[in-house]
Amino acid sequence: MNSVTSAGRTSVDIGASAKLELVDKFCYLGNMLSADGDADAAVEARIRIGWNKFRQLVPLLNNNDVSLIMRGRLYSSCVRSSMLHGSDTWPVKKRKLGGTSASRDQNGQVDV
Repeated sequence: MNSVTSAGRTSVDIGASAKLELVDKFCYLGNMLSADGDADAAVEARIRIGWNKFRQLVPLLNNNDVSLIMRGRLYSSCVRSSMLHGSDTWPVKKRKLGGTSASRDQNGQVDV
């Protein structure tokens, strides 16, 4: 494979007159991947997806004919789950934790 730079773009020649463009981030199976392995792009994309889902459900979430318990379940199952999808694979770096204090209980669960 030969790396070729032309007009500010970098591409990889894989032979048979085919070239692949190198990019900083891309979407793969609904998850944003970045070249540096950071999860910032994935987190931003998931927040955007969560807000879009919330906006779709606002008429139901503001409807007083729907019980509060049902609205909570709707939010949890649709909005929160869409935001947290794939979050277990996001890398967390010490600099991102900042002042967050977390401890583990006897079962290994994280208490924040």
